Amino acid sequence: MTLLKKAPLSLLRAFEAAGRTGAFTAAAQELDLSPSAISHAIRKLEETLDTRLFQRSTREIMLTKEGAILLEHIQRGFDEMQRGLSLVTADESRPLRLHTAPSFAHQWLLPRLGSFIAAHPHIDLRLSASTEYARFEQDDYDLDIVYGEPRPSPYEKIPLAVEELTPLCSPEIAARIRCPEDLYHQSLIQCDVQLYQWKGWFEANHLTPPRHYGLRFDRSFMAIAAAVDGLGVVLESKLLAERELASGRLVCPLIETTQEIHYIGHYLVFPRHQHRHFALNSFKDWLLSQLNLAQLR
Repeated sequence: MTLLKKAPLSLLRAFEAAGRTGAFTAAAQELDLSPSAISHAIRKLEETLDTRLFQRSTREIMLTKEGAILLEHIQRGFDEMQRGLSLVTADESRPLRLHTAPSFAHQWLLPRLGSFIAAHPHIDLRLSASTEYARFEQDDYDLDIVYGEPRPSPYEKIPLAVEELTPLCSPEIAARIRCPEDLYHQSLIQCDVQLYQWKGWFEANHLTPPRHYGLRFDRSFMAIAAAVDGLGVVLESKLLAERELASGRLVCPLIETTQEIHYIGHYLVFPRHQHRHFALNSFKDWLLSQLNLAQLR
């Protein structure tokens, strides 16, 4: 407590803003202060801690190793304070807005959402689904679950499950598939927006890709539904088809004799620190636990 008494919140706020933005001028604009006031606050904090927090030059500032460590912990502390303030003010009533890839929402998220609602009945959750990226500033989203590697951005990103692509079909069609070459005689269902498609799977298994396919969709949930209805064989993620595989409506006819394609299909994206919703961590922790990724919390 002695150091906290010596380092008031105003100094810590100035340090956090400067460390996050990488510039005294930007920090000053954010906190409605002058750059010299920011510089003075940080020098006072360094004197209080007897520790150099920034390397300064005429053109830029850079965090020292000690400064980077301190910044991380201060940001965590600010997040917790924001969460506490939100819980006891009107901000608690603001909905947590989640944007997600459509097929992930339809196939994986919605069937499990009941457990999150039961555990957090006070959180007002709003969901939107599209293949576009969430615009956190314009559309006021709090989190985004995207398909494929996210484009470069200042946001936090967490890779979700490693997905496994393999041919899936109804048990009736599977009875006619004994070896990979039997796929040439089946109607193959393709999802056009999928990162890895039939051509890549055939090549990974040292087979010549066919020239024609039976059905093409622009959403995985439609391709999976078509396979369930016996319209052909789909190359799909076992994660997205988890319910259909568990119920026996779909099976993996070549799982023992062919090479699966492994890749990270989805990522969780959200703003790093500023203006984060008080319930963001609750949803993130729940999502990672459902995917058995508790170590990434």
